[in-house]
Amino acid sequence: MSKADNMLSILWLLRSGKRMTAQQLADDLEIHVRTVYRCIDSLCASGAPIIAEAGPNGGYRLLGEFVDSPLLFDSEEQKALVHASVFAREAGYPFTDALSRAVDKLKRYTNEEQLERINRHSSGLAVIQTPTDARELELLKRLEEAVARGESLNMDYAKGPELTPSHRVLDPYGIVHWKGLWYVVGFCRLRQEIRSFRVDRIVRLEAADTRFERPAAFSARDFLLHSLFPDSLEAETLDIVRLQGHEHALNELCKHWLFGHALIERRQPGEALFKLGDLSLKTYVPYFLLPYGKSLEILEPQILIDRMAEVSLEMFKHYEAMQIKSADQKG
Repeated sequence: MSKADNMLSILWLLRSGKRMTAQQLADDLEIHVRTVYRCIDSLCASGAPIIAEAGPNGGYRLLGEFVDSPLLFDSEEQKALVHASVFAREAGYPFTDALSRAVDKLKRYTNEEQLERINRHSSGLAVIQTPTDARELELLKRLEEAVARGESLNMDYAKGPELTPSHRVLDPYGIVHWKGLWYVVGFCRLRQEIRSFRVDRIVRLEAADTRFERPAAFSARDFLLHSLFPDSLEAETLDIVRLQGHEHALNELCKHWLFGHALIERRQPGEALFKLGDLSLKTYVPYFLLPYGKSLEILEPQILIDRMAEVSLEMFKHYEAMQIKSADQKG
């Protein structure tokens, strides 16, 4: 480790409030005792209130006020960081090795009471997520680095396994995790516009010889949501959608990413109001409502009621044809 890392590690060890000798510090950090002396001298010169006490129970310790410094994490902050690491790791966070080292360091430089508390809370939290394969993790690392450095990338991208990959130069503005998938948003020089791409469909990435400046205040998250469903929340014409049904069904619907953003008001008993674009009511919204079956009733608008009837009839005809075909084959 560098001298700065050793200095910070010594501060973390002394933060527990226990007195530690130079030899104990050296053993814990696996460094030479002379290195400990040099680091403590540098820390004292920087203003860290390290006190040396002689005697059989002596050693180095920190003043109590410095132990509670806001620059260090309290027990609630430690717990939150460990929980956040669980979510990040399961979502396919590309820097999992560094994340694990950071959490190990966090646990290592806490006192016994804090460590027990962290382990007790972290063992009670689990996240279920489709695992991200090693190849995609490497792509995410490359993309994140390019975003941070403002470096363009040569990219081969295939929209499907049967399609021939197309080559383009991409200025990556940001990566986004949404509904179990990773996306990269950036300026595509082939199409001359900002676009989004699924990372799992990227065939090849290589550094290009150009750099870029990301537009000020650009949000990759907002762009992705608007590009996937552009008419849903910001259309020129927004219709009031009034639904009635079981509380459980309405609760689940309000957790849906689209309806949750479009919610205006929850009324009792069992009624909710949403605002959605006119075009979305004719296209994908009916398919979002189909799984709820008869547990929901559409009170308005009439256009959505009519469209739900059309979609349901199409689904009926589709499965009726399958039923007839199956019966004929059994003939």
